[in-house]
Amino acid sequence: MKTCQEILEEALYAAETEASRSGIITNAIEERVEFVCRCLSNRATVRLLMACLLAKIHRPEIDPRKPYTEIGGPDSFSGRSYDEAYITPFINMYHLSCNPTTAFLTPALRNINRILTTDLNLEGRPREAYLYTLELLDDVFAERITAQDLLTETLRLLLLVREERQTRMTGLLAGLRQSEDVLPLSSEGTVELIKQHLACRNASRLPVLIVAAAYQVAGRQLGERLLPLHGHNAADEQTGALGDLEITLVGENEVLTSYEMKLKRVTVENINRAIQKFGGKEVRIDNYIFITTESIDDNVREYASTIYASSGGIEIAILDCIGFLRHFLHLLHRLRTKFLNAYQDMLLAEPDSAVSQPLKEAFLALRQAAEADS
Repeated sequence: MKTCQEILEEALYAAETEASRSGIITNAIEERVEFVCRCLSNRATVRLLMACLLAKIHRPEIDPRKPYTEIGGPDSFSGRSYDEAYITPFINMYHLSCNPTTAFLTPALRNINRILTTDLNLEGRPREAYLYTLELLDDVFAERITAQDLLTETLRLLLLVREERQTRMTGLLAGLRQSEDVLPLSSEGTVELIKQHLACRNASRLPVLIVAAAYQVAGRQLGERLLPLHGHNAADEQTGALGDLEITLVGENEVLTSYEMKLKRVTVENINRAIQKFGGKEVRIDNYIFITTESIDDNVREYASTIYASSGGIEIAILDCIGFLRHFLHLLHRLRTKFLNAYQDMLLAEPDSAVSQPLKEAFLALRQAAEADS
């Protein structure tokens, strides 16, 4: 019997080398699998599909619609085990556009113990991604298509998506290469560029990258350094972090300043929650700074100012994200281009689950347009 790794490698080889799609694939199936593979707003469903198809090929006796052992019976299986043990290293090795973690821990799939039939209403968006995935699993169960053919087609489309993304990114990056005599963006031009990027959809990770890039390029002058960033969706309780971004002195590891990012107004409740977090730590910090993209209420700012005395010297501040960036760029004006390059590098290095591919492409296009205007 072939191993799961061998099954995936053979399917990948077939996807790369077959001149055309299998004639067994009907138009309806083709449309469904293409939607699932190209759905940028939900990359979990394609992992669900691949894990179930892999299990079906590996163990032909199972029902691909039963990826939960709680269902019971000899034809159920652990979809999460296949997903984590085989799909994760496979998509990482070949840089396929999927969720970086298992689909079976997403809200729509983690608390299910019934067969994934087409009448099941999974709570997730877009609805079509879940519906089409359920229909594709039913197609395999009803033998309208084999799991092998569907897995090959899925990988063919994922390879196509990868190639298209790489082509677009290469073109956008090539457009940014300019000669040394081109005038760099001004500090205000850089602020405007970042403001435009923050206005894009799904930009919640960007304030973290803005502050992180600032510390990366100015660390030597400040005598401080940025501690490694935690995952976008990692809870502070899991990581032990005080906030979204932590700063320490060069040569040390104790956190002195912690930043928490908000894409909404900071409230008194947010401040009290922060006090609970750093109040239970043995090592005291100097500053706990909120960075917000919204306006700051005077009463909240005033409440934050009272914490210094009551906490014995820990200061809480609330700063506007763009205001922070503008002050930083004018204070360290000669570092503005290094900041922009650091921000770009961090942005492109982020997993798609934290910064989507369209958001990365949007920045490159905005920067190209801004530098062309300058």
